[in-house]
Amino acid sequence: MRKIIVGSRQSALALTQTGQVIAELERLSAEHNIGLTFEVKTILTKGDRILDVTLSKVGGKGLFVKEIEEAMLAQDIDMAVHSMKDMPSELPEGLMNGAVPKRVDPRDCLISNGGVTLAELPQGARVGTSSLRRSSQLAALRPDLVIEPVRGNIDSRLHKLESGEYDAILLAAAGLARMGWQDRVSAYLSPEVCLPAVGQGALGIQCRTDDTELRELLALYNDPDTALTVAAERTYLGALNGGCQVPIGAFAVLSEDTSTAERMITLTGMVGAPDGSVILKETCTGVDPVLLGEEVARKLIARGAEKILADVRG
Repeated sequence: MRKIIVGSRQSALALTQTGQVIAELERLSAEHNIGLTFEVKTILTKGDRILDVTLSKVGGKGLFVKEIEEAMLAQDIDMAVHSMKDMPSELPEGLMNGAVPKRVDPRDCLISNGGVTLAELPQGARVGTSSLRRSSQLAALRPDLVIEPVRGNIDSRLHKLESGEYDAILLAAAGLARMGWQDRVSAYLSPEVCLPAVGQGALGIQCRTDDTELRELLALYNDPDTALTVAAERTYLGALNGGCQVPIGAFAVLSEDTSTAERMITLTGMVGAPDGSVILKETCTGVDPVLLGEEVARKLIARGAEKILADVRG
């Protein structure tokens, strides 16, 4: 029986979601008589090492995945469970997403001292976020707030909030759900208020393209609907040459054209100035995720998105 070595970041969230994925893959392996077992190997990434600098200043793509991908290509590990929002739009040659499991809550959420909502935060309240995407949209919505950077894993960010360093922080709802910490949420922010990061709420199960045995199992775990919407978002991200450290958001949803019974994808993309002075949004609908992602990016570029992103990259 083959043992699959699964690479994971060292954070509590990464290990928790990796464990949840392994449990499901073990069930599928037994059910379909594939005969694979799993073992976790932790790997320290650049994004986890550098905690005193905001992500936008650390620079580069794949801050939370590069070392894991290198280990996979070297065959030190066979598979990795990534938060899709951490994954660059282009994967190294020889690697692929073997599965995109069903997405959980894609929204951002507010965790505040006293449980107040975004509208109830007092003027001048200190809000922590490590994301230029979140700070851009928050600044446009509430320019009276003081937005400050906060780095670290979600448990350490929550501790900083509790110790009084911030009045509130913004986090991805999915991470809190996977940890079972939904009771900490003060308010959920709808995509209309704060457009999520590309792939937020979804996981990418990465493997080598030549590992046919593992790919057979991962195909059983793949959720076609999630894979389709995430493909549109990631195409959009790639067309803008973006990553998790720039103010880019996107969210795609599926619907059915009642006249043709054809499945339609509606994609909204956003690019914002870090200070919230400019927020550009475009929404398009189509059937092909690649063409749709490229169309939304093209419309935003025509409105000046590239200039905003160039200024951010410096």
